[in-house]
Amino acid sequence: MTDTASTCALTQDTALPAPPPARRVERVQVRDGAVSTGERAVPEEVPVALTFNGTTHAVMMASPTDIADFALGFALTEGIVASPAEILSREVIVVDEGIEARMWIAEEKMKHLSARRRALAGPTGCGLCGVESLAEAVKPAALVTADTHFSPATLLDAMAALGPLQSLNHETRAVHAAAYFEPGRGILALAEDVGRHNALDKLVGKAAEAGFDAARGLLLLTSRVSIEMVQKAAVLGVGVIAAVSAPTSLAIRTADAAGITLCAIVRQDGFEIFTHPGRIALPSPERQNHVA
Repeated sequence: MTDTASTCALTQDTALPAPPPARRVERVQVRDGAVSTGERAVPEEVPVALTFNGTTHAVMMASPTDIADFALGFALTEGIVASPAEILSREVIVVDEGIEARMWIAEEKMKHLSARRRALAGPTGCGLCGVESLAEAVKPAALVTADTHFSPATLLDAMAALGPLQSLNHETRAVHAAAYFEPGRGILALAEDVGRHNALDKLVGKAAEAGFDAARGLLLLTSRVSIEMVQKAAVLGVGVIAAVSAPTSLAIRTADAAGITLCAIVRQDGFEIFTHPGRIALPSPERQNHVA
């Protein structure tokens, strides 16, 4: 993903401040039979309306951070635009009811979008609410041809680097993260959100803005891997997904068809590879037998 949004005018309304990403709330704690009172940090969750040419296309519940990136990433992963340059302008407006991410696209693109007649009103991180057919829900992911290879140690080091950078999760212990990692450069972009799909959309937006060639790196996820996560990863263009949780069977089939290496259940002592293991430089059988 190398297109940039240099031609996109981006503004943010300042009439109302954006909500904080976390708030401290009163709670009663019961631990080991003892009762205490105090506060706990919890993540904020707000409705975000994604509009195109003045028409609301989706309303997603999300963390109120990186909304401009979220809007761009959503437009890309939903196939509304093919590159950031196709968004003529973006603006993020904070209103009493939530946040509006207003985008303007060419009229031809808008006519195509209107024909889809999608209007989402989904719960946290909903990735497929409002699709109009079963075929649309399980549409094939874009074919990924990245030929970069990674050692097991690189993959484990990348995942280990993710945790310390999850500032919102450290504060709340209640949000997901998606990150882009390149060997020798480390984690170049990271996004957090109450919804795992939202976090990935935000990351896609960040990567598009920065003009990363995602075929060079890894996608790191703190969540399980479902079909829509694989579909979004294919738009990003990464050849390898590394996730801390397990994939669904449909995600595995989708990753296999898309040419994506799917690594999951990543722990300090290793991980499992479900598709296209050739991108991971595994020890030779002789070396494995020797180690065993």
